[in-house]
Amino acid sequence: MKVMIAVTHLLGTGHLARALTLGRAFAAQGHLVQIASGGLPAPQLDHAGITLHQLPPLRSDGVNFTTLLDATGAAATPAYLAARQQALCAALTSLAPDILITELFPFGRRVLSAEFLALLDTAQALPRPPVLLSSIRDILAPPSKPERAQRTEEIVTRRYDGVLVHSDPQAAPLERSWPVGERLAPLLRYTGYVAPPAPVPHPGRVGAGEILVSAGGGSVGRALFETAAAAARQRPEIRWRILVGGQDAATTIQSLPRGDNTVIEPARPDFRQVLLRAAASVSMCGYNTALDLLQAGTPAVFVPFDAGGEVEQGLRAGALSALPGIRVLPAAELTPEELNSALAAVLADPPRPTGGLKFDGAAQSVAIACAMAQARA
Repeated sequence: MKVMIAVTHLLGTGHLARALTLGRAFAAQGHLVQIASGGLPAPQLDHAGITLHQLPPLRSDGVNFTTLLDATGAAATPAYLAARQQALCAALTSLAPDILITELFPFGRRVLSAEFLALLDTAQALPRPPVLLSSIRDILAPPSKPERAQRTEEIVTRRYDGVLVHSDPQAAPLERSWPVGERLAPLLRYTGYVAPPAPVPHPGRVGAGEILVSAGGGSVGRALFETAAAAARQRPEIRWRILVGGQDAATTIQSLPRGDNTVIEPARPDFRQVLLRAAASVSMCGYNTALDLLQAGTPAVFVPFDAGGEVEQGLRAGALSALPGIRVLPAAELTPEELNSALAAVLADPPRPTGGLKFDGAAQSVAIACAMAQARA
């Protein structure tokens, strides 16, 4: 079958990383996969076996997700947005997929509603319209107004065949962050968590026994990096490794102070292998990072991203904080002393079991989508 996944990451790279994991699962089953990516290029992410169609890229103005910037950092013009929309719809028409998946929309990316709705119109006008699915993570940004939830439900029930919820309902039902009405509930398909296969230990033992500090692949985390660098100077007996992502990574790396026990370097493609041997992790609590830590069993201090009123990561971290070896440190309380105190606590906890949760969400998504496409055929 032919599969198209439309995704736009505006700040970090988590949305694209999850879409790629899903795409690789389809490709592993012999399906032809194209991902239309509308965020900034992320060459550190693996897209082997997948056709990656790069749209004219957009990013948000920091945490202001209502202001869209183009690749140069200028405000995106109507002509620029129109070119994106045309390129996206042309890619869909050329591929004529059996399955079309929109990542996050219509539960999010409302600022790109015109683009996504044009894509849906184009799909429904094909001689053989594809099965249409929305792909969402475990925790969403709760709607700020009831009418936003109502509008989402209207789009889903009128246009979509189903919603792939990449979560284990025993751990994080969608109702935790989004109102699920009686019209929406029958369309939900829980897949389990979408995670790559569990990593193997790094062959070079990189990261062994270290405190690993990360903030994903986006240009966020400056306060976390600065605090970690200061905390490292208070604990010279242990080695710290700070991984900096984003377009301005080189500048940030040069500006951070470092001691003899601190390595500061760009975000690594082998992050998951490095994490497996780390003594502890300090990170935000995005979907992909949380899954990496749950799979690895590494002790973790979460500093949830909350700038701009964001609550998603805080909800996720709160749900995970009941597990051993996990502490949550709010950004407002982040100091070198508090960070080292939280690290001491997680390092003293008993090992955290890595079983019990479903991490085969990518394979389950493939099975669900293909069964629906076969039934339609």
